[in-house]
Amino acid sequence: MSPPDLTASRPAYTLEGIDRITYCSDGTPENMATAKRFFLDWGLALVSEAQDALLFETLNGAQVRIVHPAHPDLAGSTAMESGATLREVVWGVSQGQPPAAQTDPHGLVHRFQASAKKQLDLTGSPSNAWGHTQRINAPSPVYERAQPVEIGHVVLFTPDIAQATAFYESLGFVVSDRYPGRGHFMRCAPDGGHHDVFLLQVPDGKQGLNHIAFAVRDIHEVFGGGLAMSRAGWKTQLGPGRHPISSAYFWYFECPVGALVEYNADEDHLTADWQPREFTPGPTVFAEWAVDGGLDGHTRRQPKVAAGGQFLTEKRP
Repeated sequence: MSPPDLTASRPAYTLEGIDRITYCSDGTPENMATAKRFFLDWGLALVSEAQDALLFETLNGAQVRIVHPAHPDLAGSTAMESGATLREVVWGVSQGQPPAAQTDPHGLVHRFQASAKKQLDLTGSPSNAWGHTQRINAPSPVYERAQPVEIGHVVLFTPDIAQATAFYESLGFVVSDRYPGRGHFMRCAPDGGHHDVFLLQVPDGKQGLNHIAFAVRDIHEVFGGGLAMSRAGWKTQLGPGRHPISSAYFWYFECPVGALVEYNADEDHLTADWQPREFTPGPTVFAEWAVDGGLDGHTRRQPKVAAGGQFLTEKRP
């Protein structure tokens, strides 16, 4: 079977990923203060702070903004769901004229701009796969915390996956893989990471944010970031683990301004030659392996499991 023609009827611009996301807080000063502490612990840099808005950046300059519900930038827009949640995504355009703002079927606002993200001279640690030695006389790093490189993807619950998929296809997104009738992994250009948006339809018709992923340098930074978040007292939802679809390593945490956030590394890179696959949803399809409850940042074992000695391999008497 020949790969699909992903150049047919494509928009006259090229999307390259997420430049900025905007969360809306629950309206309380306590929620804004908690969000500030959370994203500082997450490893983002605080760029500016006001009573009704916080602005953070990843290493490549992608921005995370948190605003009060009464912030003027939200005037005229409607939230996807009640409470603190995602309200806007700004997509970077690398070629062509950015299109006008649009609102997706869930009420999420999408804006477009010439990408403001910085090019970085930064690489993760190479791995020594059997027969492909890349790291010689150099140990892999141990990260005491994460510093996310960029915003990787957004995952949304949708009550109508066909309608939502058609909207994103109209923007130039293409399907990478599918749970037929249940979930579509979509990337914003034929050549790029496995997905920038994942649309998930669940039986109860839920609509809203599932999670936002932040890319880090390598699997070691997934572990280092997750352990640091655990030491800081933030709650793991699931992880560390590995997705068979996309191949990425992950660690999910509960986020005070909406759903979950994810450390993510080692995602598949696809081209126009890729043919979408179809999967039946299930736990082992979602995660090849995963640690339930996470790892404690102090003992580096599962919570409430004693290390039992100076070295994890020591046997207790």
